[in-house]
Amino acid sequence: MSSRGYDMTPTMYSPDGRIYQVEYAIETVKRGTLSIGVKCKDGVLLAVEENPRALQVANVTQKIFQVDKHIGAAAAGYIPDARVQVDSARFFSQSNKLTYDEDVEVEMVAKHLADQCHQFTQYSGVRPYGVALIIAGVDLKGGSIYVTDPSGTFVSYAAVAIGAGSEEVTDFLEKNYKNEIMLEEGATLATAAINLKTEKTDVVKNVKMSWIKQDKKIMEKVSEADLEKFAKLAKEKFPH
Repeated sequence: MSSRGYDMTPTMYSPDGRIYQVEYAIETVKRGTLSIGVKCKDGVLLAVEENPRALQVANVTQKIFQVDKHIGAAAAGYIPDARVQVDSARFFSQSNKLTYDEDVEVEMVAKHLADQCHQFTQYSGVRPYGVALIIAGVDLKGGSIYVTDPSGTFVSYAAVAIGAGSEEVTDFLEKNYKNEIMLEEGATLATAAINLKTEKTDVVKNVKMSWIKQDKKIMEKVSEADLEKFAKLAKEKFPH
C-alpha cells in the first residue's frame, strides 16, 4: 500500500497499521555505521566503526558517549540526535544521584530514553529521533546492555549490533558469543565483527572501543595498543 499522505506526520496510522515516519527513522539507523555492545562475565564493552577523513583528528570518538561514570552509550544513525539524547540521559542520571544518593540503574536510563523516543511519535510538529543507542553499564545488579530505537522500544541483550550490516554481524555474534566470555575475548569478538567485511590492512583506525569493568564500575577508553592486540587476535581466531 502506498504511504502517500500517511507519512506526513508521526501521529497518523496508515490503513495497514504502520507509522511511516517511525519506519523512516529506523531506516536512518540502518544506514549508520556499525555499533556493537557485548556483555561479558567481568564487565561490558562498546565498540564502534568509525571512518575518519584524512585530516580529521582520529583519536576523538564521535559515536561513544559517557552517560555516567558507570554507564556508556554507542550510537548508530543521526549522531546529532544521539548527542541530544545523551545530554538528557546525563541530566536524568545526575538527578537520580542527587535525589536518591545512589548510582542510577542502567535499565532506568534505557527506559528514560525509550520514553523520550516514544513521546516523539505522539505529537505533530516533531519528528522521531533518527538514532538507536546501545546503553551499557555496570550497576548493583551487574553488567547489562540495552538497545533503544526511534519507536520507543528498549530491549536487553547479551550481545547486539546496530547500524549498517548489523544483520550479518548479529549472525556472527550468535555463532561465536559465549555466556562466560571475558572482556578481552569480547573485545576480540567485537573487533572481528566490525572488520567482518573490510579488506583494509590497518583495521585498528576503524575501531573505537570503551569498556566498564565489573570491579571498577568506571567507563574506560580502550587504548590503541590494546586495539592492535585485539585486531591481531581477531585475525588469528576469526580468519575471513
